[in-house]
Amino acid sequence: MKADDLAAVLAIERASFPNPWPVTTFLGEVQNTPVSHPYVAVSGAGDNERVIGYVLFWLISDEAQINNFAVHPDFRRRGIGESLMRQTLDLIRGLGGSFVILEVRQSNQAAQSLYLKLGFSEIGRRRSYYFNPEEDALVMGLGL
Repeated sequence: MKADDLAAVLAIERASFPNPWPVTTFLGEVQNTPVSHPYVAVSGAGDNERVIGYVLFWLISDEAQINNFAVHPDFRRRGIGESLMRQTLDLIRGLGGSFVILEVRQSNQAAQSLYLKLGFSEIGRRRSYYFNPEEDALVMGLGL
């Protein structure tokens, strides 16, 4: 992910979440190397290239925190999210990561199903973590 990708990333973010991150947060992550690792998934090539998903994680020592992950609504249910997440886990492993953690809305069954398929398990709960609407977050972890 680079600054030029942020308009497309923001469009996906706004279509995916009731409380989208502002552009300043994404820009900060793009500039927060070497801790932050923001990546995009693209479709097409050259002038037809289009950002269709993204993932952003932090790696501190051997622990990764997946902070944000989404696929454009027009491209969901095609395996893109799973592919992006599998590539991300491989990248984390290659960078020396041995444990991955993330939060997911309690009501987000689609995301939970993907994470379970990838081997994550619920390791905790953060009460009232999300707002608009207020909701608990399930904390999920995966040993690599």
